[in-house]
Amino acid sequence: MSQPLQHELDDALAAVLGDMQQAVTRLAQVLEAERGALDDGDSTALDQAGAHKQAILLQLEQLDAERRQLARELPPANSALEPAWAGIVQSLRLCQQLNQRNGKAVNQRLNLVRQALAVLTGHAGEGGLYGRTGELHASLRSHALAAA
Repeated sequence: MSQPLQHELDDALAAVLGDMQQAVTRLAQVLEAERGALDDGDSTALDQAGAHKQAILLQLEQLDAERRQLARELPPANSALEPAWAGIVQSLRLCQQLNQRNGKAVNQRLNLVRQALAVLTGHAGEGGLYGRTGELHASLRSHALAAA
């Protein structure tokens, strides 16, 4: 490969890696905003964070495809850009942890809502309840306890 062509490919790969790092940084910021929206119970902000997260992930997929294509064109001994790639991988691991943390928060809230709905609808599940005749019923609908 000629020196000018290799230099062009190196520059293109460096630009792609720079774009990837910026996207990963934005992704971490969106994941933090998503957590804030979860903590605040702000469904509008949560929807916006989800849309931003999806757009950034799509951009990262496109950039990674471009990175892989450029890497195929470069000789394998090109190690000048390895620190940039290692930084991106480390940032992506942090984003994965943030996303898992947010997922756990969503699952906890979902379980609480399900438990509350089970109590409100009389489907409290596990042990069942005893009816007026003393029989065990797995699920009872709410009944009036007294008449006015």
